[in-house]
Amino acid sequence: MEPFRIKSVEPIAFPTAGERAEALRAAGFNQFRLDASQITIDLLTDSGTGAMSAAQWSALLNGDESYAGARSFRRFERVVRELTGFTEVLPVHQGRAAERIVLSCLLKPGQASVANTHFDTTRAHVELAGGKAVDLPAPDGGNIDIDALRAQFAVESVACVVLTVTNNGGGGRLVSMRNIREARAVCDEFGVPLILDAARFAENAYLITQSDPQYANTPPRAVAEEMFRLADICWASLKKDGIANIGGMIVMNDPDLAARCRTELIAYEGFPTYGGLAGRDLEALAQGLLEVTDPAYLRYRAQTARWFGDELGKAGLTVLQPTGCHAVYVDASALFPHLPAHRLPANALLCELYLEAGIRASELGTLAFGRVDPHGGPDIPAPRELVRLCLPRRVYTRSHLEYVVEAAARIAERAHTVPGYRIVDQSAALRHFTARLEPDR
Repeated sequence: MEPFRIKSVEPIAFPTAGERAEALRAAGFNQFRLDASQITIDLLTDSGTGAMSAAQWSALLNGDESYAGARSFRRFERVVRELTGFTEVLPVHQGRAAERIVLSCLLKPGQASVANTHFDTTRAHVELAGGKAVDLPAPDGGNIDIDALRAQFAVESVACVVLTVTNNGGGGRLVSMRNIREARAVCDEFGVPLILDAARFAENAYLITQSDPQYANTPPRAVAEEMFRLADICWASLKKDGIANIGGMIVMNDPDLAARCRTELIAYEGFPTYGGLAGRDLEALAQGLLEVTDPAYLRYRAQTARWFGDELGKAGLTVLQPTGCHAVYVDASALFPHLPAHRLPANALLCELYLEAGIRASELGTLAFGRVDPHGGPDIPAPRELVRLCLPRRVYTRSHLEYVVEAAARIAERAHTVPGYRIVDQSAALRHFTARLEPDR
């Protein structure tokens, strides 16, 4: 059961089937374009959508809104230093700001960033900096392939190695401590920095305690501290494991690189002691970083994802196993074998979930990760057609997720009737956020 009591509630909407059909059509069959007021169960993302604790709400009242050197920044800095061991602490408004700043300072045109999997905004910032994003996931879907990583240095000018923990693009799976250590050794061998994209550091730490006998009796916080101390640089969206609605961080020990990052920070985010955040946001983040490594909370996260994945499997969906903590990933191509990648089966499942029950989720298939064919043919498909059903922290109960399972079961029964989709309007980068589509029957 949930290791908390619910103290404040928010009503949710129940649009009719007709209202849902009209809303989806008006949104160009893209769930990012729907209004939140049109959603019954919102599993689009776990970023900034969690419920804050009573202690976090209390912390907001202590927010010091001074422009420079605010008391709230000093508390945030102290908590982050104790957790990560890094001396240079730069707050930013969210993770993609951190990615942009670090990558623009590290990458030279033509250089590669190598990762277990770059997520969407990370890949975009590598490319905007003139670099090349290279994904080398191991067969387990979480770790980086160490042999392939070492071989990459023979064919690329590698600027950095990025480990996303947990591996969001790989099904939310853990990155093992052994893999982090091995990546650390390769980075030392070739003299490049190891970066942790640590948005879900606490969940990764908990999964390590459940999978590695060496850490079975180690508190998740101690595991997280060890993870951080193996890296040279860390960026993180703290809208995930900071359990707050906004915020992120860049941390490192290199004062020269930190100085260059601060110059970028001042130009684009704000003064280095607030980084685009209000003092009350910094207070909420500091408190969230203390709460997120609680073993009871993390156990609830992992058990909820496992149960939800098992129930969706019983309903007829193919779920990536093992599940992690923050989401359950469904293979839409297995549900819709009649829809090839260019007909966007993952987006088709999203549309059916909304039309059936007002459920919103996210597409991690060819719409998000495919590539436009430069010769005008069908899109170069993504490796997999995944739908990610995210679990906002401390928001939905078991009965909410049972509602999703029931809707999924009804869709599975009529899967062969579901149409594909085609893109009718798209941007040059990160098209899945704004594209318009239509059914391709």
